[in-house]
Amino acid sequence: MSDLLYRTKGDKVIWAIVIFLSLVSLLAVYSATGSLAYREQGGHTEYYLLKQLTVLIMGLLIIWFAHRVNYTIYSRVAQIGFMISIPLLIYTLAFGSNINDASRWIRLPIINLTFQTSDVAKLAIFMYVSRQLSRRQTVITDFKKGFLPIIIPVGVICVLIMPANMSTALLLGASCMLLCFIGRVPVKFLVSMVGVGIGLVLFMFVVAEVFDLPMRTETWKKRAEHFFNKEDSETPYQVQQANIAIAGGGLLGKGPGNSTQRNFLPHAYSDYIYATIIEEYGIFGGFLILMAYLLLLLRCIRIFRKCPYAFGAFLALGLSVTLVIQAMTNMAVNVGVFPVTGVTLPMISMGGSSVIFTSLAIGIILSVARNVEEMEGKKAEQERIARAMENAPAA
Repeated sequence: MSDLLYRTKGDKVIWAIVIFLSLVSLLAVYSATGSLAYREQGGHTEYYLLKQLTVLIMGLLIIWFAHRVNYTIYSRVAQIGFMISIPLLIYTLAFGSNINDASRWIRLPIINLTFQTSDVAKLAIFMYVSRQLSRRQTVITDFKKGFLPIIIPVGVICVLIMPANMSTALLLGASCMLLCFIGRVPVKFLVSMVGVGIGLVLFMFVVAEVFDLPMRTETWKKRAEHFFNKEDSETPYQVQQANIAIAGGGLLGKGPGNSTQRNFLPHAYSDYIYATIIEEYGIFGGFLILMAYLLLLLRCIRIFRKCPYAFGAFLALGLSVTLVIQAMTNMAVNVGVFPVTGVTLPMISMGGSSVIFTSLAIGIILSVARNVEEMEGKKAEQERIARAMENAPAA
């Protein structure tokens, strides 16, 4: 154990945030899955607790192993991951398992487990964009040589994710745009691509309506209509229950395990777990969760500023940005600031593939942090030796 702790490097604050979010996840999932356990597991409420504990332990192991790998290796992995993502997403659209009215999943044979291919694609495209930004800094202001090789892969991935998961595609596109902005891509290029993206979304709506394609356009339209015209449209059931849960939580909440709306709130253990947390731990508990994600972003910005190599800097910041944007979106949906989406709360919501790939992303961030830490240690040692030599008495 002592050897394991000795070999655990990287930003200690990020490690603390991961442990904190994992503990919150266990408490929240155990509480939120009570009614699900009675429906699906004959009342064995410990089933989902043990399942989530297993997934989180796997996640922590993935973080540890990923952070021990030199982050430069992920530059080569990015290309492979991107090429694998495209056929996986196409396969999902054609043959994906339909869960919660959306074909976002692939069911693995024999072991009968499902995973979201968009999780693979998100991680791969951020590593790929980080690689491209770092390699094209000298021509980044050139539209053909600098911008198009970066944005075309992003567009391909977003288009393949969009039919089954519009919210994930939009968030992914926005996160990549933000990373490109940080990577000195001219604003005029990004604005033009936003226009292209809006046109593409409208085009897909029209195509789906005309050819009656199996896309969730009706769901998207209803959610948008309610959000922008709340007075004349019926409030979705999940929004009503989330509002009741948040109002019942007050400042300090009802206490762990005392949520009542978990029995009525759809997906209280995943999409709406933040509302469950506020009901049990109050606004104060919800504020702590918010601060944990913001602190994660701040620590990653610190890594970005200290990393001397462009790829590592973009990688750490890009992966943290997408995690924090996803978390903020989930919290905003839960409190009624954003339209309803199917976005989960990273490292807290119950899940398998989402926790695994989130853990891999955090492990890669910590790999960059470990490299920065080691370089700073070597620099400090060299400075100490230099000072010792200067102060040594002359022979």
